[in-house]
Amino acid sequence: MKRRERRDEFSQPRWQDRLSVIGLAALAVGLVVRLLLDGAESWPSALVGAALMSAWVVFLVRRRRRRDARDTGAAPDDVPAMERRILKDGPPPEDPQARQTLAALVDSRQRQLRRNRWWAFPLLALIFFGTAVLGFASGSVTAGSWTLALAVAAMGGLTWFHLRFDRRLSRMRRRLQS
Repeated sequence: MKRRERRDEFSQPRWQDRLSVIGLAALAVGLVVRLLLDGAESWPSALVGAALMSAWVVFLVRRRRRRDARDTGAAPDDVPAMERRILKDGPPPEDPQARQTLAALVDSRQRQLRRNRWWAFPLLALIFFGTAVLGFASGSVTAGSWTLALAVAAMGGLTWFHLRFDRRLSRMRRRLQS
């Protein structure tokens, strides 16, 4: 059996990285959620709404990959493999060009993460805890309590994921510098 040659360090695309797979997954999830919420008899509008949402998701993923590729100097198809390497705390690439590309992606992600932190967390806290306050203010202690518990869980989870991702980016940056 003949092995395909890799063109560089990141060029192992996976089936889940394809935009068509991402679009079909978004279509399936959107359709199921709409059918569960609106009932099976509303399938035409659910299908149209899910198709529009799916197209929007594919557009956003494609735009982000192109922007990351432009910022790092990599091909758009290589961005998911670089992200996987960061998220799985993989070893840094041996190739100096690939190391430089990955370092540029790490720097870009850390800038975005830290730039949006100052407004995203307070806004989400306002939405989550404000909903709980409205539940208590309306006189429903049960709804307010459940909403408060969900708000604490959601903010705790978001904070944990944020710190975890920032630590992984920092670890990868240190590995790339050594």
